[in-house]
Amino acid sequence: MNLKKHEHIIQGKTASPGYAIGRIFLGRALPQPPDRKGDPVWEKKRFTEALNTAGAQLERLKSRVDHLGAQILDFQLELIADYELTGTVFHRIACGQSAVEAWKTELDVHVSDYLAAVDEDFRARAGDFMDLRDRVISLLYESVTPFVHQGPGTIYIADDLAPSRFLEIDWSSFRGAALAQGSAANHMAILARARGVPMLFGLGQAIHELEDGAQAILDGNGSILIEYPRPKTIRRYENLISKQSVQMQHIETFLAKPAYTAKGHHIRIFINVDDPKSLTELDPRFCDGVGLVRTELMLYNPEGLPSEEEQYRIYANLLKWADNRPVVIRTLDSGGDKSSDGLASEGERNPFMGLRGVRLSLVRTKLFRIQLRALARAAAHGPLKVMLPMVTDPKEINQVRILMNEEVENLQRRGVAAQMPPLGMMVEVPVAALRIHAFEADFYSVGSNDLIQFATAACRDCDEVAALYDPLNPAILELIRRVAAHGAATDKEVSLCGDMAADPECIPAILDVGIKSLSVAPAALAKVKKAVSQYGKRYG
Repeated sequence: MNLKKHEHIIQGKTASPGYAIGRIFLGRALPQPPDRKGDPVWEKKRFTEALNTAGAQLERLKSRVDHLGAQILDFQLELIADYELTGTVFHRIACGQSAVEAWKTELDVHVSDYLAAVDEDFRARAGDFMDLRDRVISLLYESVTPFVHQGPGTIYIADDLAPSRFLEIDWSSFRGAALAQGSAANHMAILARARGVPMLFGLGQAIHELEDGAQAILDGNGSILIEYPRPKTIRRYENLISKQSVQMQHIETFLAKPAYTAKGHHIRIFINVDDPKSLTELDPRFCDGVGLVRTELMLYNPEGLPSEEEQYRIYANLLKWADNRPVVIRTLDSGGDKSSDGLASEGERNPFMGLRGVRLSLVRTKLFRIQLRALARAAAHGPLKVMLPMVTDPKEINQVRILMNEEVENLQRRGVAAQMPPLGMMVEVPVAALRIHAFEADFYSVGSNDLIQFATAACRDCDEVAALYDPLNPAILELIRRVAAHGAATDKEVSLCGDMAADPECIPAILDVGIKSLSVAPAALAKVKKAVSQYGKRYG
């Protein structure tokens, strides 16, 4: 029993902002019994049953979660179906290893490879490998159990939290979570932010000093956990929670309004779309259109890319939802951790700076032409625009334009309604921003995430260099200014997407350098419009 009753503050890091007041629930890992090793036939049978059960559990969970959760689970289901992976495990078993030893040894190799990757999104995949590894091992020990809740109003505390376990938790019972490990870029943190669950990570060994059932406050904004808060501390956070609720209600009043600065300048606010289902509850009048459709996520299917007809229907339905507002569809940004069967390049040492985006599409032209035909057909029904990712050389735009023209002419020759859409580019490679005048695109969209990462040679989830990943670095703003100035001089639209576009702290600097269009997640629409409305009161 922890006998301390004084206020105890533990410093962590923010995975998902927000406040929570509740009782501590310590989620402890179940102790594993000694590994039981039998003959290879029995071990193979045991492993096969555990793998099948894990697949069934993940399929059931997938049926209950949203698109983001389903994507994360799909990756684990692919691993289960990957005989190159499981076949190696069966070989290890045949050579005398137990099922637990064989599976853990094989998965740990992949975990190490992913953790060593340069790109933060790639490293986040390591958590998916660990998640599946631990689920199968628990099944081999017959110890997978659902979470036991202590009732509403608790704060979940644990060493770590796997994505599938996060999805299994009923977050109406838990008010937040604090973890010893983790990072702001892993899938667990992404899920927490998407669901508005306040969460901390990086508390380290300090969580082992906490008492189960003790009252606590989780401050996801200040990155601290307070055990045994004093009455005046509780009152202060109750006031903060009340003020936050009022602020959220105030921010929501901006949702249905167009975005104008304090001096009356209209700033166009578009939305990013990963999943058409996410639009069912959003009124298209709340935005100026769709500024970024991530087709590599929307079209992802372990069995291969959708057909031309299937893609055409998806794009046409997006145009229908937008109700004559522009829809900007980015061609497949496959490569890195966004691999689509039939397109992905295997064996690259640094796939995030290798054959990805438009580079990969121009190599896999047979599959790329399928997407171009679907886009050309959809363009006949409304203001559809096509945007190319990872453009580095002006010739890449010209090559795609030739391919698109060929497909439009072929469709029209066959009597199929098709139209040449405006062809734009993502500006996310620094050399493209520096030579923007050389790129004959119809419009431009600054991809802030990759632009900052490439320009600073720093990723967001590495604590030692996180401070270098600075969207307000004068050099980053100069790159964006160059693109905005070129757009103004040539009368071509320039927008900005990525995390920077949705950060109210960055809005003044973005508008200062001449950006007049932003594309953000639907959940960020209201707060971005509010930030725009304040521009000119203190700035500009």
